[in-house]
Amino acid sequence: MTRFNVWSRRWIAVGTGGALLAAGALGLGPAALGQDQSADTTKDLIFARKVLMDSISDNMDELEAIAGAAKVDLDHGRSHADIVSVMLMAFPHLFAPNSNQWKPNVELDAGTDTFAAPEIWTQYADFYKRSADASKLAYDVSRAQKAEDFKGSVAKLRIACDSCHGLYLKPQTP
Repeated sequence: MTRFNVWSRRWIAVGTGGALLAAGALGLGPAALGQDQSADTTKDLIFARKVLMDSISDNMDELEAIAGAAKVDLDHGRSHADIVSVMLMAFPHLFAPNSNQWKPNVELDAGTDTFAAPEIWTQYADFYKRSADASKLAYDVSRAQKAEDFKGSVAKLRIACDSCHGLYLKPQTP
């Protein structure tokens, strides 16, 4: 078999596979378009950011435990910091304008109601910058080569988190 025939058969196989894939996707398209687009996604968005914030918090707890240990496990700490950095990059994008639903003096559902202060939306540029700065701090933690640098960077990251919470998180009252 000549080299041309081998390549021709490969291209035919790729083309046929691609055509089948496209046909399958086109066949599913109308089903996806027919789904109810009016479903309330705002509560889902609020829940998603709560889940993400909880994951960031869990990783911060790990970072602080590692920083406070007698022997700092840099590899373990750097992996948690890298995760926090990525999550903080995504976090501000979960604050769509329609998710500004803070209501004072009402009983809130901790799972689906927001505790985000309305100032997030009126001062979104600041909120976004704080999240980006904290992401950069977490990235710096993930690159620390010495235990002392790691500890200092974790402390700076905690301050960044707490200052943002102080401005943009409404307290949960029982």
